[in-house]
Order: sequence, then structure tokens, then C-alpha cells
Amino acid sequence: MAIARHGAGTAADLRALGSQVHPVFMLPPLAASAFGAVLATEFTPWLAGLHLLAVFFGLYTAHLKDGYVDFHLRGEDDDHPLSARGCRLALLGSSLGFFLVLAAITYVVGPVAGLLTLPGWLIGYLHAPQLDTNPVTATAGYPAGIALALVGGFYVQAETLTPMVLAFGGIFLVALSGVKVIDDSKDHEYDRSIDKRTVAVVLGPERARSFAYVLMGVGMFAVVALAIEGVFPPSAPAAALAFAVVAGLAYRVPPTLATMLLVRGAYLFLALLVTAVWFQPLAGVALPDITVLGGYTYLATEALFGSAAALLLWRTGAWWAAARTVAVVYPVAYVWDWYTLEVGVFSIPMRTGVELLGIPLEEHLFMLVVPAFVVGVHELLRRESDELERRSGPNG
Repeated sequence: MAIARHGAGTAADLRALGSQVHPVFMLPPLAASAFGAVLATEFTPWLAGLHLLAVFFGLYTAHLKDGYVDFHLRGEDDDHPLSARGCRLALLGSSLGFFLVLAAITYVVGPVAGLLTLPGWLIGYLHAPQLDTNPVTATAGYPAGIALALVGGFYVQAETLTPMVLAFGGIFLVALSGVKVIDDSKDHEYDRSIDKRTVAVVLGPERARSFAYVLMGVGMFAVVALAIEGVFPPSAPAAALAFAVVAGLAYRVPPTLATMLLVRGAYLFLALLVTAVWFQPLAGVALPDITVLGGYTYLATEALFGSAAALLLWRTGAWWAAARTVAVVYPVAYVWDWYTLEVGVFSIPMRTGVELLGIPLEEHLFMLVVPAFVVGVHELLRRESDELERRSGPNG
């Protein structure tokens, strides 16, 4: 029996085998492996190439196994270029290639490098039919492969792991899991019809989208927080900002288009992280010093966030809700603020010096702005939630 299902001969077999090379899905893990390699202090090209080859064989195994299970075993797909025998032979070949490269990595670098590389094949081979039926493993499998490719690519070069590379791996795992949730939403109806429990099937497509954005938000916030902590370079938050802009554009569009945008946003995110780490464009550049405003510094920040709070309240029409909240919170906040200032818990040097009822004027404004901002955010999220409930219906 031939390897290819359509056509005969060597050319047809090669076309069928080549059809299982999916650049859209292969490029992110390969790029992650390369990113991990360039994060290392010393870069050895042939070691990077060896790890890239292992990642490729792991991904090729995943595509072969997925196609074999979905078409030849489950009957889900309408067509597949490889015969059942062709799939099995190709799986044997790709697995043999992976383990030969794995052996080389283990011999040249060490057993830890091998252990960090092996999960790439395990995740790929077990994706179908074992991992893709559970909402957690179906969602996190591919992102976990990307995170491990990054960490493994670094270890093969450096023979150690650093907080930075582990943090990068964790961020990719969390943020790309969000992208995968939206990607799976494309097939929500079909997956539900065959009892395939993706996150979109379990939560419903609208709630799954909200959950996906929580994951992506956590990942992007972690970039900013870790840059402040000094784990990442100072310019790394620019990558998070760029991805956040793309994610914002993808929020209201259908899942197919959203996935296309988010995948490209992930490429942009990775490219900007490479730039931040490799070139460190903001190294040695001090933060903008707004204390040039002198005694009006604190007041200026309150004007900025107060404007944001007013915009949120205008958008949601929650003026009365904010007023009631401020009225309840203000007396407690006032006593708390007065006491902590009185006993010296903190001080406010960059202020006007104007005091009212025993505390700085700015603190009175703070106790108005913060509750109003919180109410505005809460009402905006509540409206979004109500809209999702309405669109998903009683069976969402």
C-alpha cells in the first residue's frame, strides 16, 4: 500500500509527507528555541541547529499523529494526504529522527538537556488521542511545547537555567494558552458535537474568550512586573504593550480572525523581546522624572487618574454608583489616612502643602479618585459580562 492516498510514485509520497509540515504551527516553537539560544551569553550555532532539529521532529510527529487519529481512527477529517500505513511509517521515521537528535544532545550537552528536550516529542505524540480530550492538556499542550523549546534552547547553550529564561517560559505558557483557547473556539460547535472537551466547550465560547484574555493579561502584566523587578530588560514592557494592542483589536472579531491576529501578535511579541534582550535599547536610560513639577507632582498624577475615572464613569453611566461608594468609603479612609500620617507610617514630600481637616489636600482627592476608578472598572466589566451572558444564551 502506498504512502500517499492520492497519486502514486515517489513524487506523490514526498508531497504527502511534505503536507504535514505546517509552517504556521511550526514557526513559533522553532522561533522560541532560537530565542532561548540567543538569550545565552555564548551562542554556538551548531548546538542551536541541533535543538531546532529536535523541535522540528517533535512538531512533525505531532502533526502526523494528529492527522492519523483524526482521519483514520476518529473519522473527523474529510480527507488526509497520507494513508494509514504512510502515517505509521512517517511516525516511525520522525520519531527515529527525534531520538537520534535527542541522543546527540544528551551526549554533547548532558542528561538535563535531554530531559528538557524529550517532552517536545511526548507532547506531540500524545496530543491525540490522549491530551486533546481534556480541556487543560488540550489547551496547554502546544504552549507548553513552546515554553519548553525556549527553556531547552537556552540550556543547550548555557548548560544552566536562569530566572529570566524560566520567567520567559512561564509567560509564554500562560499567554499562549490564552491564544490557544481562542483558537479552539473556532471549532466549538463541532467539538461539542463529538464530546471533545475544549475550554470553549466547557465554558461556552464567550466565557472562554473572557478566560483567554485573563490568561493573556496575566502574561503581559508579568512582563511589566518582572521588568520592574530587574529580571527582564527595561524595554521588555514595550513587547507586552504591542501584544496588548493586537489583543485589543482581536477582542470583538470572530475566533478565526482573532486567532490570526493573536498569532501575529505573538510573533511581534517575540521579536520585540529578542530586541529588548539582545540590544537592550533602554539600558542606562532613567525613568521620566515627573518630580520636576515640584509641589504639584502628586496633584498631577491625581488629575491623570481622575480623568481616567471620569471617562470610565461617563462610559458606563455609573456616576451615582460611584458617588454612593465614595460616600461610604470616605469616612473610613479619612480616619485611616489621618492616623497613618499622624504616627509617621508614610510621608508625602511632593505635594502642595495645603491641608484640610488635618490631612493634605491631595489625600482628600485620592479618596475620591480611587473608589471612582474602581467603580468605573467594575461597571465596565459588569456590562461586558452581561453582554456575554446575553450573547451566549441560556445554554452558553
